[in-house]
Amino acid sequence: MSGARAEDTEDAQEHPGSDVTPARFLVGLGRGVAGALLFALPMQMTMEMWALGFTMDRWRLALLLLLAIPLLIGISHRIGFEETFSLRESARDAMIAYGIGILTSAVMLSLFKLLTGDMPAQEIAGKIAVQAVPASIGALLGRSELGSGKDDADDDPQAGYGSELFMMAVGALFLNLNMAPTEEMILISYKMTPWHALATILLSIAIMHAFVYAVSFKGGHELADDTPGWHALIRFTLPGYVIALLISVYALWSFGRLDGGSFTPAMMAMIVLAFPGAIGAAAARLIL
Repeated sequence: MSGARAEDTEDAQEHPGSDVTPARFLVGLGRGVAGALLFALPMQMTMEMWALGFTMDRWRLALLLLLAIPLLIGISHRIGFEETFSLRESARDAMIAYGIGILTSAVMLSLFKLLTGDMPAQEIAGKIAVQAVPASIGALLGRSELGSGKDDADDDPQAGYGSELFMMAVGALFLNLNMAPTEEMILISYKMTPWHALATILLSIAIMHAFVYAVSFKGGHELADDTPGWHALIRFTLPGYVIALLISVYALWSFGRLDGGSFTPAMMAMIVLAFPGAIGAAAARLIL
């Protein structure tokens, strides 16, 4: 018996976050609701997002909902409602975040009278579903943004390379979900010339690199004195921009912005949307 107690004590000391009190978990849920509102409210009050719930291709919407599950599990492993040490715990937090996203989206859309009893069930489900993805991401991000220093003190600042790229993808996707449904993205892409597009690419890369390495933002990654400046550019900034481009293509395709268009307008729209995506990717490395 004494040996078992010693093993339990040793395990608890090794994984202190695994012993979560109900009060602390409720605090995490509160932060999740606050994060869902803080990050998703702009989309819940955007006309294009309302329409997408009815007009978006059902297969593309289903794919977005399915892809959100591993995305949420990965975020939960980094910054869930509590520190997690297994896939099961991360999946549990991800499903809780999904539930918060669905619930808060339904409540806010009902409050704005965008959901009514006389609407077809398919339209109601579509409107909630398309909003639930960014809201659930916001629910998990709430721990990082709204958590106290005590709760966040256990986070490992030295994340692995793959984890850093993943969080950049999360940041790019989150901002792209805000921008991709709007008509302004397409309008800007039609107004731009190839020179504007080239300047946008260079500025996107410069901003990404400056956010993290040049301007010493809190949470930035300082390079060692013996590390050449191009190392971070090649290893993080350029891969991060490629991720932002790929996320932009997926977001535009999901919302039907690439349907029936030729290659050049699609490429221009991708470059335009990758600009906020690149900022989101860089910000994710700073705050998550």
